[in-house]
Amino acid sequence: MSKHSKFSARASLAAIGVRMRQLGIWKVIEQQVQIEQKVIKHTPLNKLLDTFINILAGGQGLVEVNTRVRPDEGVQRAFGREGCADQSTISETLNHCTDETVEQLRQALQTIYRTHSRGYQHDYDTGYQVLDVDMTGMPAGRQGEGVTKGYFAGQKNRRGRQLGRVVATLYDEIVVDRLYDGKRQLDRSLQGLVTATEDVLDLSAEQRQQTILRVDAGGGRDEDINWMLERGYQILVKVKHYKRSAKLARSVTVWYPDPKVKGREVGWVEAPQPYVKPTRQLAIRKRKHTGEWSYHVLVFTLPDQALSWLGRQPIRRRPTPDQVLFATLAAYDLRSGGAETIIKGSKQGLGLTKRNKRIFAAQEMLVLLAQLAYNLISWTHDLFAQAANKLRKFGILRMVRDAFHIPGRLELDAQGRLLQIVLCAKHPLARSFALGLAPLLARDDLSLNLGQI
Repeated sequence: MSKHSKFSARASLAAIGVRMRQLGIWKVIEQQVQIEQKVIKHTPLNKLLDTFINILAGGQGLVEVNTRVRPDEGVQRAFGREGCADQSTISETLNHCTDETVEQLRQALQTIYRTHSRGYQHDYDTGYQVLDVDMTGMPAGRQGEGVTKGYFAGQKNRRGRQLGRVVATLYDEIVVDRLYDGKRQLDRSLQGLVTATEDVLDLSAEQRQQTILRVDAGGGRDEDINWMLERGYQILVKVKHYKRSAKLARSVTVWYPDPKVKGREVGWVEAPQPYVKPTRQLAIRKRKHTGEWSYHVLVFTLPDQALSWLGRQPIRRRPTPDQVLFATLAAYDLRSGGAETIIKGSKQGLGLTKRNKRIFAAQEMLVLLAQLAYNLISWTHDLFAQAANKLRKFGILRMVRDAFHIPGRLELDAQGRLLQIVLCAKHPLARSFALGLAPLLARDDLSLNLGQI
């Protein structure tokens, strides 16, 4: 049997492709997604796969398919492809996607998430599930469908769309992504995002009672807070109305200086806003550059020990009021390590905002493919974390940029089947990468070794 070798600048990504085929992830999409388009050389779903490979390869735009995926036969073979479509034909395929296609891909991702995620397998009997809900701007050209002026952080008069996201924070996984027009904000999207999350996680009433929704002020309207409470969730939410916050803060009798943030003080609201269920409320104030105070209020239902756990504080049997207060503050501040960090990882590591399509459904398809890419990387990262401390602290950017770009040699048989992956032994991540994946790839008689390249 004749063999031949191919050099690849991202031989480690080929190993990810083999692992993805082992898990049968793309088969689910092939079974559930249909794109109506004439086939000349590559099927629509094969072109969708080429797009997905390009995202994992660090491609910031569709045009990079031609430089990152098309020249690399070994990586193509690892993902089950026998070639790669041109970026122009891929773009045409995305333009043929409809709202029905988007819904089909959502259902496929739900099946994949339920099969492979840790978030879906969470044990609600032993601890809380933590869900962070957030929105982020997706800047785009003014000709796109759904592109309007809206709020885009640090970008005045910018146009684009908005992305709503729910993440399973304990597991670094994206549960739901939804694309909206540029004017849409969390106050009009929260309930829909949470309802979609209930569908994906298949949450029962008992499980909702063991689920924490952590939301910023965008989801802090009275209607939304009452809705979450009526659904049975545990909540940690910032109140939306600044005038309401200032009014509630007037009932604080003792302000405690925050030892971690200079100029910030916190205190218990003693005349709380009534909601459909009992809550505790915490006021926060901070000096503005004008010397005046700005006020915020957190509304929550969690017991003391749960707040300490969520805020990564020592868990005490009988905490003092100020200890509970600072545990609550820490628990909310850690939002920055949940949804905000995952959004940042998607933008920096997966080029989430760099691939823009004029047609709304085409853009949604790209968003959903990036969601799948994020979760696949997260699940792969778990393997590395168990095998090698060096990769434990890697975020999405370093996984894509560094761990998936280890050069090497790919050995294929005459039919193009991948037989062996040899990573460059001099690469500082090669050994750690091999420790994490080699035992799994060996199940398919594929060896992952180190060698001279």
